[in-house]
Amino acid sequence: MKLALPKGRLLKDTAALLAETGLGLTDYNEQSRSYHLTSPRFRNLLAKVFQEKDIPVQVAIGNYDLGICGHDWVQELLSRYPNESLVTVGELAYGRGDLYLVASKHSGISSIDDIGNGFDKVRIVSEYPNLAELFALKHRLRRFSVLPVWGAAEVYPPESAEMAIISENSVSSFEEYSLVTLARVLRSTAVLIANRHSLASSDMSELLAGIPLSACEPDTDKPLCPPKLDRMESSPQHDAVVWLALPDGHQQQPTVDFLKRAGIQVKGYSKQFITRRPAIDLAGVSVKVIRPQDMPLHVANNNFDLALTGEDWLTDHSCRFPSSPVQKITTLGFGIVTIVAVVSESLPIDNVNQLRAEAGKLLPTVRVASEYVNIADKYARENHLGRYRIIPTWGASEAFLPEDADLLIENTQTGGTLKKHKLRVIDTLFKSSACLIANSNSLSNPMKRDRMRDIINTMEQTAMKG
Repeated sequence: MKLALPKGRLLKDTAALLAETGLGLTDYNEQSRSYHLTSPRFRNLLAKVFQEKDIPVQVAIGNYDLGICGHDWVQELLSRYPNESLVTVGELAYGRGDLYLVASKHSGISSIDDIGNGFDKVRIVSEYPNLAELFALKHRLRRFSVLPVWGAAEVYPPESAEMAIISENSVSSFEEYSLVTLARVLRSTAVLIANRHSLASSDMSELLAGIPLSACEPDTDKPLCPPKLDRMESSPQHDAVVWLALPDGHQQQPTVDFLKRAGIQVKGYSKQFITRRPAIDLAGVSVKVIRPQDMPLHVANNNFDLALTGEDWLTDHSCRFPSSPVQKITTLGFGIVTIVAVVSESLPIDNVNQLRAEAGKLLPTVRVASEYVNIADKYARENHLGRYRIIPTWGASEAFLPEDADLLIENTQTGGTLKKHKLRVIDTLFKSSACLIANSNSLSNPMKRDRMRDIINTMEQTAMKG
């Protein structure tokens, strides 16, 4: 029996639940870095820890018999693939995080009817692109586009999107980002899910006996009372302002240090305090803080003119969109990682030539797991790995080897994490650094190019000084 368990927001409550039921899984706590867990009570139970979003996919394809994750991620998968072999066994009494449709209070939108009446085309940004598309179709929006993001969807309205679909756990307060709620799109708690075939063919009664489950309530689009809008405030015109995207997460502090060396002050962008819309001391420039993974696509879509991202994410974007209007301006010299091809130490392969030779024999289908899905696809094709399948991941990719993938395309700084998880590097793809990217059309825009050139020159000079 195989069980997929979540990292992140559900880990603490899930660990407490499993302890109460007597499963006694070793090393499943917030301090542990172990992905493989065992139970002294259930000797035939194998558990593995994943990012929450990966769990419905792993259960649906039959890699795992059971899993615990949010109902939102289950519905995100099933809204696009309704025939997947995935069933919800029941709800758990924690992990509440409903999804809401929100808009900027400065947009003048107070209801879904306003959208249909006042906008020729509607842009919806979300970590849940399948649910966003389903919502738009259900409400018969005439023309719409869905902008998928890894996170920070709350920062895109109103300049880059009319609406966003966001979990209430994604932001501390909608009010903080001047957002108003228009409808509850989905009710969500933590749920226990199962592979349909495993549930039908295996006796899980003893394992499930101690888990308190309740029946799932039906999902409903729940319109809310029309929000009270503030007086319309003027916002900068998109065609006159240079929009700069700065990274959150691991790259935030190195970026803060770099900007200080460059003499650029960004208030509200520090290790101690962060807002998604910090103030910058450059006239005619507006800043948003988003995920580095999202930057190349949204620079290409003209939502930003400049962005500080990683060469790895720019390369992944370029692999899919070779004619993209995004160009690298300069390498910034921090955030350096190496992109590598990795296998489990249990696999008797030391280099990519051996992997190619064994593809089709030792590995009838090479399963390639990666956050860099486009780089991974190009790597498999160019190295003639024969039959292969790309498995998208959302972090903690090293957990997939060796049971759920054969090859991993991953970034590493020192290699220590890979060694800890008994993984072997068989090829080096390239080195990646933080870099400044720009929309090539913006660079030729007479209303923006002078400001952009000033920023570019400042950052290039700072990077050269090291």
